[in-house]
Amino acid sequence: MKHWDRKPDDAGATPEMLYQGRWLSLRRRGRWEYAERNNPGGAVIILAVTPEDNILFVEQYRVAVQQFTIEMPAGLVGDLADSQNESALLAAQRELEEETGYRCARVSFVHEGPSSSGMSSEIIAFVRAHDLIKVGDGGGDESENIVVHEVPRREAGKWLLARAAEGYSIDPKLFAGLWFVEHADAFG
Repeated sequence: MKHWDRKPDDAGATPEMLYQGRWLSLRRRGRWEYAERNNPGGAVIILAVTPEDNILFVEQYRVAVQQFTIEMPAGLVGDLADSQNESALLAAQRELEEETGYRCARVSFVHEGPSSSGMSSEIIAFVRAHDLIKVGDGGGDESENIVVHEVPRREAGKWLLARAAEGYSIDPKLFAGLWFVEHADAFG
């Protein structure tokens, strides 16, 4: 029997709504509780390298972990009122400019998977932004206070570890993103 043929007894159970907020819902399926994004498009993480070979990172305070975090530019797909059918590629372009002040000529899909498969149904897509041009300051929208960091690509891993030593929360997905950047030829 193949692994995809095996499912736990409660896998097919009808999900029960425990709580629904604006952006997240808490559900139970059998004995499992999990969070679910209310936007159907999931989220996108943008792999952005400037013409000067700098990786773009963003810094912001995250209430859920009560810390300042270092992240790659990212955002929800289809979270705006008029964009329910937005693709991850379009969301990546929008979020990149909003958060960093950079516009890209094109984007390409790299990989997607669950953000935290044990507690959330959210799927995140890694997208590579190409041919970046600085068009603004970035910093996010009126609800965000984002600081943009441009870090030389070859120093990015050490830079992230130094920020962790200073007390910043560093999402481990950043290291996956750096691997994707370094192995871009494997993704077309």
